[in-house]
Amino acid sequence: METKEFKFKGTVLNGFVMLFVTIALLIASIAGIVFGIIQLDSSDGQSGLWLLCGSILLLLITIICMCSFMLLEPNEARVITWFGKYSGTFGETGYYWINPFYGTKKVSLRARNLDAEPIKVNDKTGNPVMIGLVLVWKLKDTYKALFEVDTQTMASTANTAGTDAKSLMNALEKFVRVQSDAALRQVAGEYAYDDEDSKNNEPTLRSSAEEVNEQLELKLNERLALAGIEVVEARINYLAYAPEIAAVMLRRQQATAIITAREKIVEGAVSMVKMALDKLSNEEIVELDDDKKAAMVSNLLVVLCGDDAAQPVVNTGTLNH
Repeated sequence: METKEFKFKGTVLNGFVMLFVTIALLIASIAGIVFGIIQLDSSDGQSGLWLLCGSILLLLITIICMCSFMLLEPNEARVITWFGKYSGTFGETGYYWINPFYGTKKVSLRARNLDAEPIKVNDKTGNPVMIGLVLVWKLKDTYKALFEVDTQTMASTANTAGTDAKSLMNALEKFVRVQSDAALRQVAGEYAYDDEDSKNNEPTLRSSAEEVNEQLELKLNERLALAGIEVVEARINYLAYAPEIAAVMLRRQQATAIITAREKIVEGAVSMVKMALDKLSNEEIVELDDDKKAAMVSNLLVVLCGDDAAQPVVNTGTLNH
């Protein structure tokens, strides 16, 4: 992903050193104001006036300098601007002081989760399905995130996205949610739901999960690159037929399962009948003509393929009339 972000090269001082400096300046300015007021009441009023004005000016400068401290935790950054012009991104962890005339905007570079609610889409064959995804994303390019996407209007509270990192990330999450919805609809429309709906053994949403996830991740990266967002992982976490056709599709699946089971039962029964006939013939237990073999095959198939248990009938002999 092409990046427009670059590292801030301006002066950044140690925050703890500058903290002691500003405290010293604050004490000195307050002391100067007090002594200036005292000298105004004395005979040297002119010197007191100059001391008072200089101390007030020093106090104002000290207060301005106190607003320039910044604390950065791991995977956080500050986007720095000079009267509206992008000056770079500073991302070193620690406590720092920067020129008070620079504007700074805090952003988070940590990974975030998005568990999208299932949406209704039409698959490749036109069947309505419910599909959802889980997405892991993080900010990769701070310049694009702040200056190429209108996060200001997407923020939950007006005029907070530029200064509040939480509002900025929430605005970006709204952008990710909308684009993930569009990408999910696009990818789901390129595949059939399952093998029964597809033709020529094409990949489906159910049987080709890895391929579908790769396509989903690719489409998301294409859409989110505009905002400087990188997709770490994207996976479909919910897949089902839409409620209006779910019952019909369930019956179809049940019928398919019954047919498959019957095919297995018949295949096994024929094998067992053949084995029985061969064993009777090879061991010369009984000689059967074609009619008796046909009757035996019929009876065995009924017994082996029937759903109910067979009721045996014991023939104890032949009745003579």
